Amino acid sequence: MPKKKSKTSFSKYIRYFWILFSIPVIILLGIIFMASRGWIGEPLPTFEELENPKSSLASEIISSDQAVLGKYYLENRTNIHYPDLSPNLINALKATEDIRFESHSGIDLRGLIRVVLRAGTAGGGSTITQQLAKNLFHEKPDTKFERVIQKIQEWIISVELERRYTKEEILAMYLNKVEFSSNAYGIKAAARTYFNKIPESLNVQESAVLIGMLQAPTRYNPMLNPEKSLERRNVVLSQMKKYHFITSQAFDSLIALPIQLDFQVEDHNYGPATYFREELRGDMIRWCREHINNSTGRPYNLYTDGLKIYTTIDSRMQKYAEEAVREHLSQLQKKFNEHWKGKVPWLGFEDLLTDAMHRSDRYIMLKKAGASKGEIEKSFNKKVKMKLFSWKGDIDTVLTPMDSIKYYKKILQCGFMSMEPQTGYIRAWVGGDDYRYFKYDHVKEGKRQVGSTFKPFLYTLAMQEGFSPCYKVPNVRITFDLPTGEQWSPENADAKYGGMLTLKEGLAESVNCISAFLMKQFGPQAVIEIARKMGITTPIDPVPAICLGTPDVSVFEMVGAYSTFANKGVWTEPIYLTRIEDKNGNVLQEFLPRKVEAISEETAYLMINLMDGVVQFGTGGRLRGQYKFTNPIAGKTGTTQNQSDGWFMGITPQLVSGAWVGCEDRAVHFRDLESGQGARTAMPIWALYMQKLFADKSLNIYKGDFEKPSEPLTVELDCNKYVQPGSNHSGTFDKDF
Repeated sequence: MPKKKSKTSFSKYIRYFWILFSIPVIILLGIIFMASRGWIGEPLPTFEELENPKSSLASEIISSDQAVLGKYYLENRTNIHYPDLSPNLINALKATEDIRFESHSGIDLRGLIRVVLRAGTAGGGSTITQQLAKNLFHEKPDTKFERVIQKIQEWIISVELERRYTKEEILAMYLNKVEFSSNAYGIKAAARTYFNKIPESLNVQESAVLIGMLQAPTRYNPMLNPEKSLERRNVVLSQMKKYHFITSQAFDSLIALPIQLDFQVEDHNYGPATYFREELRGDMIRWCREHINNSTGRPYNLYTDGLKIYTTIDSRMQKYAEEAVREHLSQLQKKFNEHWKGKVPWLGFEDLLTDAMHRSDRYIMLKKAGASKGEIEKSFNKKVKMKLFSWKGDIDTVLTPMDSIKYYKKILQCGFMSMEPQTGYIRAWVGGDDYRYFKYDHVKEGKRQVGSTFKPFLYTLAMQEGFSPCYKVPNVRITFDLPTGEQWSPENADAKYGGMLTLKEGLAESVNCISAFLMKQFGPQAVIEIARKMGITTPIDPVPAICLGTPDVSVFEMVGAYSTFANKGVWTEPIYLTRIEDKNGNVLQEFLPRKVEAISEETAYLMINLMDGVVQFGTGGRLRGQYKFTNPIAGKTGTTQNQSDGWFMGITPQLVSGAWVGCEDRAVHFRDLESGQGARTAMPIWALYMQKLFADKSLNIYKGDFEKPSEPLTVELDCNKYVQPGSNHSGTFDKDF
């Protein structure tokens, strides 16, 4: 009997054991079941959300030669695919985070047991797939119980991810999602930010640095904490050696190397084409408002939807344009400073300093804070630490805000644009000296007096009406009767008069009296109409003075208009967008330029002939002399009153470019024509730019001649053939003006 009792007691203990063992298992299974149904914890993602996990993606601005010019983003993130990843990255990731990644199905059994036994308090044990699940779909839990529930949901999601995606896709998704600090989200942004590389080009030690950051992005940031980053990199390399991804010899060599960064700040103040990118931003914001994203049912978001914005800008040509501006203006600024040394450029125009003070952020903030006029003036005359722009680099100094205003008033600004006349494609856009300091764009937003670069519109009208480049005009003062009852007689810049000049000579030497003669024949309104046909939309007053270039016009419009000459009389709208794609590569919209037959082929060719004279023997002669250009070039210089604005428009058969140079205020300028003329201030930018283009054989810039009209010319261009014995003028016909 006692033995029987003992056997019964043992069976009872066994039953109790299984009951006690089953209870937590049943509870766990119950929690898993409820979590899978979404009854507890956060709702699990749907099939669609698993297939299209939400992530804030940067929109990329892509050049015509496939370089990324910049991004618009809330998070600087761009997704890439597995083939775009370096094997070094994959090996470092597996060795450090999940060496059995290839063999498990998303869950680490040892990690699972550890989490259960310690009620969710134990860290570690998460596979790459689980980390992806956590990064994709979960916020940080508030309590330990919520973390347990979240962990269970991670298991469920991990299993689903492993079912729906390949191992390669999971690795790519994980590296696209993780953060690397310094405003770099995802491996593509990280590779660019820290090493200025694409992910597939990362070497072993660079890969180890980035993978090492995953544990604590800020702590192991090589810019912020280089020593800790180096230690962590070597830990990753040690793991790679342990699992035979690198040899012991390679390990010994690599840990002896310092971290070599090529740090690139990716924001709108830095990088190529900053002014262009800001102009494009406005266009894209408007486009997004007007187009619905079918996947969200809402308008596209420029900063989160990962749009691919394809532009006409060529990154190489943009680089050369920026270099040309820097090289010339850095030297010109020295001359300008020496020119005004010990003197005040704005003498008699001191109000411009006060106006600048009133427009400043400091003044506006003090005004809003209720500061009195005296307090504000005191603030502007108190020295503070500041950083100033210079062509040699940023200047850290102590200066009064008013002195900084005076400093910046003497800085020469620039606008430069280059486009293909046949396609309308803008290839380079430099809107100013440095976007960090000067936010105003001088290509499209800024409009300044164009000076003699407006004269070709007047000459175009003359050619259209039957004049010849060889037609001779007396170089005498012309008088206009103004509606006010006054009279106006424009003067030549060199104050020289007398004799006869051909129209080609008149334009080449930019003789004002010859322009005045033509204006007398046609009147202001006819000139405005021809300019309108060629793309000038800026309001222009119909007054005789426009023959000297009084209208304020942008570089953008002027380059577009001059392209008409190189494109056989057809104005092609300047464009900088070719297409927009969504994050999956679907084309959302394509863009084509408008085209208008503005003038005849013959007129356009005659104008090329006229402006060839500017370069051969006129105000642009330094292009042949100093800069040694031998290829066909047509161009026009421009200088406004008091040398406030310097212009040059240069034309080659397949590229038209224009430059403007001047200070922010027209009252600040060179005091003499020799120093301040467009041939000295603006033309060198064009020359340096074109030299760089021709030197880069990969661009294949055309150096041949301009194409003749399809029909034979009705005008003789050899002026010697017009000269008759006893005649004092030449032309296609006699006119009695």
